[in-house]
Amino acid sequence: MSLLPPILFVLIVEMAAACHLHPGFYSQTCPKAEAIVRNVMKKAMIREPRSVASVMRFQFHDCFVNGCDASLLLDDTPSMIGEKLALSNINSLRSFEVVDEVKEALEKACPGVVSCADIIIMAARDAVALTGGPDWVVRLGRKDSLTASQEESNNIMPSPRANASSLIDLFSKYNLSVKDLVALSGSHSIGEARCFSIMFRLYNQSGSGKPDPAIEPGFRAKLDKLCPRGGDENVTGDLDATSRLFDNQYFKDLVAGRGFLNSDETLFTFPQTREYVKLFSNDENEFFKAFVEGMLKMGELQSGRPGEIRTNCRKVNGQAVDV
Repeated sequence: MSLLPPILFVLIVEMAAACHLHPGFYSQTCPKAEAIVRNVMKKAMIREPRSVASVMRFQFHDCFVNGCDASLLLDDTPSMIGEKLALSNINSLRSFEVVDEVKEALEKACPGVVSCADIIIMAARDAVALTGGPDWVVRLGRKDSLTASQEESNNIMPSPRANASSLIDLFSKYNLSVKDLVALSGSHSIGEARCFSIMFRLYNQSGSGKPDPAIEPGFRAKLDKLCPRGGDENVTGDLDATSRLFDNQYFKDLVAGRGFLNSDETLFTFPQTREYVKLFSNDENEFFKAFVEGMLKMGELQSGRPGEIRTNCRKVNGQAVDV
């Protein structure tokens, strides 16, 4: 399947579908909604600091596949293979139980009101704010999808091997600029990634049988120890030197040749993205401002397809629960 049909479909309807989104959407129907989400996220962070970074990434993985509609959260059914086992998600995305906890708390407070799609948007914002990053007003009012597609996720989502040129092309199809791409890549300011994602960088970059020359030698030695050839590829490493703090260290690391993923370091080695990496490495406020702008733009991607307010984020309403 081509990338273009679903992406163009999103872009064509994006503005019309997103126009109903606005701040304070639940001010009358569920006035404590945002406070409830943040409270659950705080508890999740205390219990497992890595979980909030995982939840933050749901926004990107959800919104790029047919818009921000919580299709990512749907479990597989006998008649539908969803997105959780897609190539960019399997053994990578985690902490779905945190969204379950948020949804359970919201259903107790105001049943059938707050969508799972909006939970992802609020939780992503809270993950950033709770780890030292910017806070911002989110626009809400999304509906939850009635289906999901592993195939569409596989066709759209980039891999850790992606280079800056392919990422620029992908983001441009969503009307997201080069600056948006670099700023949103700063989501890797917090969290970890698996050795699986970088083994080729360490031992066979571009089929050369050699490591990626862009990796700073001291950092490469550290990665070689963390991810030895033939070792456990599920071992995780920090995405930047301050992996529990949302700051601009990620960009400083890229400038120094210490980007963990190929799709990170390529932002500094590629001319079109390098200047933004330099800018954000030198000015954290500029990064924060651009990151918020990018998250808001990405959050308005919508497919225009029919939707509902799921009472369980893992299944469409009326679907039997597996036993």
